Amino acid sequence: MSELAWLLAPVCALVLAAVTLVPLGREVLQRGVVFVDLALAQGAACGALLSALWWDHPAVWKVQASASLAALLLAGLVAWVVQRWPAQREALIGLLYVAGANLALWGASWEPHGRERLDQLLSADVLWAPWSTIAWFGVCAAPVWLLSLRWPKTLARNALFYPLFAVVLSAAVPLLGLYLVFALLIAPALLTFKGHSLVATIALAVGACLLGLAVSWTWDAPSGACVALATALMGLGSLWKRS
Repeated sequence: MSELAWLLAPVCALVLAAVTLVPLGREVLQRGVVFVDLALAQGAACGALLSALWWDHPAVWKVQASASLAALLLAGLVAWVVQRWPAQREALIGLLYVAGANLALWGASWEPHGRERLDQLLSADVLWAPWSTIAWFGVCAAPVWLLSLRWPKTLARNALFYPLFAVVLSAAVPLLGLYLVFALLIAPALLTFKGHSLVATIALAVGACLLGLAVSWTWDAPSGACVALATALMGLGSLWKRS
């Protein structure tokens, strides 16, 4: 068992992610703004990437601060767009995502290791998740758990939801990668629309994450990609469940 002790960090990271992102994903689908998670996650990735342009080998806290600031600024813009042009909100949020993605590509071209950093932010290697990043994610995620358990209706308020969502994603993207964050937000939430309770959905999401991690460890495959694929397949499987 001691040989598998190193798996404790990625397992904790994935369980933490499922418990945190599933309630937020359900809120995203209820609002009908699916692109908002991609846009804010891309904004966080862009901020983390551009921090390497401002500082040489930035400390972890500087990367997190840059990601949080970028995500919060974009969250404010998204909230304004949703209120100002509700009929075109998905199209406009999608354009914000494209703008952020291309800004990240532009920033990566200016930094010697930018391409590697960008790949890591898109699909992180969860197997080597550092405890410091996991701990920071837990701090950012704690309000989500509290609100989901005690005051779930408060998450419906835009003034609270968008800033909280932005901060959580800014901590999740450097840890998990954009693809896995998106998969964990959307795929399990589809199950809640098919009648599964939130607790059951979180349990299924954790199971999919652990399955993907096991596949990654067994076949020496990219961990982020394997977990994201397992989670996405779980979401697609919800199509075969009777309403």
